[in-house]
Amino acid sequence: MSILEITGLSKHFGEGENRNDVLHDINLKVEYGEFIAIVGFSGSGKTTLISVLAGLEIPDTGGVLFEGVEVAGPGSERGVVFQSYSLMPWLSVRENVALAVDQVFAKKRRNERSEIVDRYVEMVGLTHASDRKPAELSGGMRQRVAVARALAVQPEVLLLDEPLSALDALTRAKLQDEFAEISQTEKKTIILITNDVDEAILLADRVIPLKPGPNATLGEEFVVNLPRPRDRTQMNSSDEYIRLRADITNYLTALGGARSEGSHRDYVLPNVVPFFEDREPPRVYKDAAKSVRGERYVEFSDVTKIYPTPDGPLTVIEDMDLKMNKGEFITLIGHSGCGKSTALTMAAGLNEITKGAVVLDGIHVTEAGADRAVVFQAPSLVPWLTAYENVALGVDRVYPDASIAERRDVCAYYLDRVGLGDSMDRNASELSNGMKQRVGIARAFSLSPKLLLLDEPFGMLDSLTRWELQDVLMEVWTRTQVTAICVTHDVDEAILLADRVVMMSNGPNARIGNIMNVDLPRPRSRQELLDHPDYYAYREELLEFLEAYEGGATPSSEQLEAIERRRARRIARQRSAHNAASEPAAAVS
Repeated sequence: MSILEITGLSKHFGEGENRNDVLHDINLKVEYGEFIAIVGFSGSGKTTLISVLAGLEIPDTGGVLFEGVEVAGPGSERGVVFQSYSLMPWLSVRENVALAVDQVFAKKRRNERSEIVDRYVEMVGLTHASDRKPAELSGGMRQRVAVARALAVQPEVLLLDEPLSALDALTRAKLQDEFAEISQTEKKTIILITNDVDEAILLADRVIPLKPGPNATLGEEFVVNLPRPRDRTQMNSSDEYIRLRADITNYLTALGGARSEGSHRDYVLPNVVPFFEDREPPRVYKDAAKSVRGERYVEFSDVTKIYPTPDGPLTVIEDMDLKMNKGEFITLIGHSGCGKSTALTMAAGLNEITKGAVVLDGIHVTEAGADRAVVFQAPSLVPWLTAYENVALGVDRVYPDASIAERRDVCAYYLDRVGLGDSMDRNASELSNGMKQRVGIARAFSLSPKLLLLDEPFGMLDSLTRWELQDVLMEVWTRTQVTAICVTHDVDEAILLADRVVMMSNGPNARIGNIMNVDLPRPRSRQELLDHPDYYAYREELLEFLEAYEGGATPSSEQLEAIERRRARRIARQRSAHNAASEPAAAVS
């Protein structure tokens, strides 16, 4: 008998015109000790499914059996960890965990309950912070408290609803490793809701997509035949991992494509040239700015940023040197605190440069300007204006010689390209985070900037929505060829977007630690990357670099030399393949 069985489960909310059919005919059997990962798009009903399994929502039809007994409400045999921490702010770490333990194990003696609390606080690595309040904890530490609280009631099934999606990449990786260890040491049956394919493969025995709503249902399941324990870097060398990752990604991409099919309208973009006010560069750069240049179009020259603190000056970035050609796309990657966003805001003119200079097309950057468009992680829209009006705010300024009709077409074109052709008249306050970020991307491109600056633009979105917007970004960038810098913590995003990936060392005093040229053909698609023989070599190099600097570490010369040797082998292999492909053509000529 299965520990958990879902049969014919359907669920809707609202009635009449407001009816929302969320789940339809969900069927699933979960075996004892099995780790199931369910992946899906935002709004597909993943959280509703977890709520039904937890007994927090009652299905319309069908039901859930736990060890053969129908689930009719919450129970301590099913522990739940949601994306939001839901901690009592006036209680310490230990007291938040004890709150659940005292309720579930009320009949146990006080010292027994205390031992249970201590065990699980230690398990998630928070013994040193057991007396701190939630306000004194980082996001990752708060989520650890939520995990400890769920485990401390010793449930037979652990339900995880995107518990790591709001965390930075390094913290997320550490907690993934903790979940993997817990699943093995505690022998728990776990159902994980996630939007991250790599997370699903790293942790699960089976990966099951949830098809997009309305009436979402489970799709094809994928069995993960990879030995445990699993190492995220070493998996890049596994043929089974590469095959499985490609199969799941392609399946989800197809689902996403079917969801958005037919959403685009046909707009003809007018040939409108934006206007920028003439600005005289400082005298020191006068000679270098005699003409618009293709090479060294953007220059970071000895850029240093120092912040005053109560403990003295803090040097975040030190002597950053980087040259970009016109039309080049660069991604910046590194651990939290390495100065990625600081570098971006200095290029945008939003953050004063302590020493050195950023030069764009021969002009010294000293303040913000319309020649640089910025897309931040959090959408910055005027909430009472429509999506169209938010884009028009910029378009009206930088296209002064265009007619009203031409400006309208520019706004409509870019809103449609980001999938908002049917929502351009909705107020920003009515849009989801993903839709708001689409507006921000449309607005940035519509300005036809000299330099596009993207600060983790998809960091707040689920990975499947992120894929869609990465494709949108690539499509529009291919047409515009705007010079771009994108800060990201996502290895795959860094490779997909970039001509070069710039890797930052740890801060403070962060510098450029490595630059990787991405010699992959454009235009790029996710499918083509997954099929390319060099893609996983690039991926492994980035992961090894990040691993070398993990936790604030300073890598040894041996570690860096090993990365260089592997890079040299990759480049030699690429050149050999390129020469082999060129020989038949030469013979024919």
